[in-house]
Amino acid sequence: MTDDVWILGITMTKFGKYPDRDIVDLAAEAARGAIADAGIGMSDIGVLAAGNYMGGDGLLGPGRLGQALQKQIGQTGVPVYNVMNACATGATALRTVLMAIKAGETDIGLAVGAEKLSGAGLLGSGGAGKADGAEFTPSGRVGQVAPLDGRIGTETMPGVFAQVGMEYTHRYGKGGFELFARISEKNHAHSTLNPLAAYTKRLTLDQIMNDVMVAYPNTRPMCSANCDGASAAVLVSGERLKRMDPDQRRRAVKISASVLTSDPWTEACQVLPDINTLTRNAAEQAYTAAGVAPEDLDLVELHDCFATAELVHYDNLMLCEPGGAVDLFESGATWRDGRLPVNVSGGLQSKGHPIAATGIANVWEVCHHLRGEAGDRQIDGARVGLAHVIGLGSACGVHILERAA
Repeated sequence: MTDDVWILGITMTKFGKYPDRDIVDLAAEAARGAIADAGIGMSDIGVLAAGNYMGGDGLLGPGRLGQALQKQIGQTGVPVYNVMNACATGATALRTVLMAIKAGETDIGLAVGAEKLSGAGLLGSGGAGKADGAEFTPSGRVGQVAPLDGRIGTETMPGVFAQVGMEYTHRYGKGGFELFARISEKNHAHSTLNPLAAYTKRLTLDQIMNDVMVAYPNTRPMCSANCDGASAAVLVSGERLKRMDPDQRRRAVKISASVLTSDPWTEACQVLPDINTLTRNAAEQAYTAAGVAPEDLDLVELHDCFATAELVHYDNLMLCEPGGAVDLFESGATWRDGRLPVNVSGGLQSKGHPIAATGIANVWEVCHHLRGEAGDRQIDGARVGLAHVIGLGSACGVHILERAA
């Protein structure tokens, strides 16, 4: 069993709209890019984990990307894991490869996440249209739970995260519509330095606040952008890395912690999603495993699927004292030139959110700063970073990454 696992190569496609390319094309571009970045060949890969959530663009159903990708980049007979775990799909694929390496099954593996999502519209309204009548008739074990929408809450993503943000500001008596809009203003400003972001236009506070209201307090620019894209990473064991070229060792990024959590049992409702508890649990486990504290972080890429989500995750990831998320943002700390930059990539609101690609793309951003390869948006001297992603249902992935010594 090996202890240390490192990211040897990592890449992402530019996020956006690709009407002339299918999901396998995008996944193959990312996979080949990560392999080239690692300085190895396909024959070196001992395991493949391929993440996809929505099933591509009609060519593939969910859970079929891995083998189709192999046919395009090279069939070598290695184990293939098809991964689907809501918005944490990419992070789960990464962790799947990490666990295979730690178990000693291989010393190099490839994780890929890809999605065709442009034009998908409103996500998460799975309860709509079910049991529309006044009388609820249960059927089967899962069917004992009625659809949520219009009964005890909502399953639509804008609604869920609007409620989460408003509950936080109500509990602590700080924040509001303009504050959330200013968080979005930050991320759109950051995106202007990221050539791979789906949107790279800076928006004024007035533009953000006066755009179409999706679910108060989130207007359209405050919501993650549905788009197409892929990302991939090559992972390597510490023992194998020691035998590699000095330049490969210099650019390798250590995975100091890889944590995946789900909803724990709580005294509260077991049906409605709870994005806070499983994120805080993941963060606590990750800090312990990595032997670092929140104050040791040089940058954070967190799951800002909505502006409201970014605020509460400041608290959930313990970047501030409990209840201190508004004060943290107001201090300017989370801007690129602040004490603790958050979402320097532009975040999901600007970079885009092709679901299965997001978890690895967040890791990609952190890796590039730790390598000193982030270009105009580089955080000088970055040594430790955190990547976070959450999917309702629920799954939360947290990775803490460290620069090679």
